Amino acid sequence: MGTNTGFKTYDRQNFKLRPKSQRVKDDNEVYKPLNEDVMIEQAKRCMGCGTTFCSWGCPLGNLISYWNDFSQQGKWAEAYEVLSRTSNFPEFTSRVCPALCEAACVLGVNREPVSIREIEYTIIEHAFKEGWVKPRRPKTRTGKRVAVVGSGPSGLAAADELNAVGHEVVVFERNLEPGGLLRYGIPNFKLEKSVIDRRVDLMKAAGITFITNTAVGKDVAATALLEEFDALVLTGGSTLPRDLKTAGRDLEGIHFAVDYLENHTKRIYELPTESTIDANGKNVLVIGGGDTGSDCIGTANRQGAKKVYQVEILPKAPDVRDDSQPWPIYPKLNKVTSSHKEGCEQFWEVNTKELIGENGVVKKAILEKIEWVEEEGRMVPKPVDDGQFEVEVDLVLLAMGFLSPEHNGVVKDLGLALDARGNVMSNERHETNVKGVFAAGDMARGQSLVVRAIKEGRTAAKYIDEYLMSESYIRTL
Repeated sequence: MGTNTGFKTYDRQNFKLRPKSQRVKDDNEVYKPLNEDVMIEQAKRCMGCGTTFCSWGCPLGNLISYWNDFSQQGKWAEAYEVLSRTSNFPEFTSRVCPALCEAACVLGVNREPVSIREIEYTIIEHAFKEGWVKPRRPKTRTGKRVAVVGSGPSGLAAADELNAVGHEVVVFERNLEPGGLLRYGIPNFKLEKSVIDRRVDLMKAAGITFITNTAVGKDVAATALLEEFDALVLTGGSTLPRDLKTAGRDLEGIHFAVDYLENHTKRIYELPTESTIDANGKNVLVIGGGDTGSDCIGTANRQGAKKVYQVEILPKAPDVRDDSQPWPIYPKLNKVTSSHKEGCEQFWEVNTKELIGENGVVKKAILEKIEWVEEEGRMVPKPVDDGQFEVEVDLVLLAMGFLSPEHNGVVKDLGLALDARGNVMSNERHETNVKGVFAAGDMARGQSLVVRAIKEGRTAAKYIDEYLMSESYIRTL
């Protein structure tokens, strides 16, 4: 065993941001990792708690204290072996996960928590460098065939697990390349696409087939797949964006954030796009204060935006954990991202009242300050007296989240039942109302995190395996 008192000796060190002057000129990842000697010291800050709240906070149940113990001894092979037991894609989560584990770290009660996500990054990148990450080829095949519809994090996890236990897996993706949200919804400066390609190549080598540029429910009937395959797992994500209901919404220059981010990624890789959405020299208004809005800010700055505004209708979250969000739950705090640091004027408790244009193109946004008041037991927004103001804008990006999966296509084709929010209804075993059809990830649970989508895919794979074979060796939390 290594030490469990390193937190007394070593302060937390984070990965360093590349200088702003450099990173806004390219689409490369913004963080520069620390060397492995420093990360060994960071791993020594782990106390090896008897009750590992970090593992409780992680949706995957990662065995964090165990791989921290190996990491602090420089035993990277052993650390990778433990990490890979519960996590299919540590290279994704160590880049884009908000680190729910760190919020639950016992050390975080009165000190800076262990830098778990950055240690995870170090482990998996060391493993790739040494060639330890191998295709998960099964020793035998079961003769069962499974179709995975959607190649985002949930679909990839389900495919990886099902293939590893011997089923023939075919993944259908409507876009040009696999990855779903990971490829087209998350900018390169957070997740370079070579990281996805590296993993997809391993999955192909393990025997998984990817059929891209094919929309199930449009290019191929879902009912036909159900006849051809022994099981279907739907992991198409929550892709119907929340729209803005305000005057001027139909003006040109107003786009959903997901379309804007996808457009930029495709242009980087010289992939075909129907049009160009560019912020160069423009005043940009981002409506929505979450991670997607932040991604739009960073992308607009890289495109050479003149000015970037971000408005959020909700109040500003606290900067530090307060009594309303006690440890070990994940707190909702004000998040200042690398994108915000690159240039952005933020507004909270502000509603977009109207968008005004010239010759059919957006030119101005009328904004109003609001306050939240309680009426009949619920909080509702009310305009503040004399709180109206305006900003000049040439590009408006709607980053207000997603409502549900699209209902036309596979959902309608199969006659799937929906829940009250419009998601595909499934039980605790991820079974839909149609025999042999399972649903997982955002398509079934609503918009959430990449790490939760991976967990959903793993769990769905376990129950699909049981459905096909009456038992399963797939391990889940």
